[in-house]
Amino acid sequence: MRGSLDKEFKLTIKRLIIKTCRIDVAPESVPDDVPLLGPGSTLGLDSLDTLELAVALKNQFGLQINDSKEAMRIIKSVNSLADAIQPG
Repeated sequence: MRGSLDKEFKLTIKRLIIKTCRIDVAPESVPDDVPLLGPGSTLGLDSLDTLELAVALKNQFGLQINDSKEAMRIIKSVNSLADAIQPG
């Protein structure tokens, strides 16, 4: 849970999401603990966004996501992403 406690690190993740998924929002406006995926989510990321984001996460942080179920779990929120990249 080290990653979700690091505000600057989470801001870096938000910037990566916004850049990768070509979303026009301020990183500071993205909540840390709300769903990122699906039509009712904050950013409304879809399966293509998830795939692009998985590649970007591997390139920038070395985070390997092996399948769609794992991607859904890891890319659930900014907090879950931060903890997956920087675990306890």
